[in-house]
Amino acid sequence: MLLNNIELDVKTKCIEEKISQQKIGEAAGTSGAYVSRLINHPEKIVNKTFVTMMEKLGYDIRLTYEKRETE
Repeated sequence: MLLNNIELDVKTKCIEEKISQQKIGEAAGTSGAYVSRLINHPEKIVNKTFVTMMEKLGYDIRLTYEKRETE
């Protein structure tokens, strides 16, 4: 089981960093519309097969986010 709520995490981080989905999409080399689709369908961000294999091995998945230190 993926324990994170990825779509909420991405939306929250965008709000915290005061950046729109359009801007983060452009920064990642894609579009705001694509970012929106990923947020609305998180199984496309984390491969469903990977999640299923880890579940069969007896593991849950938890992603952690760590802010990079700026130089």
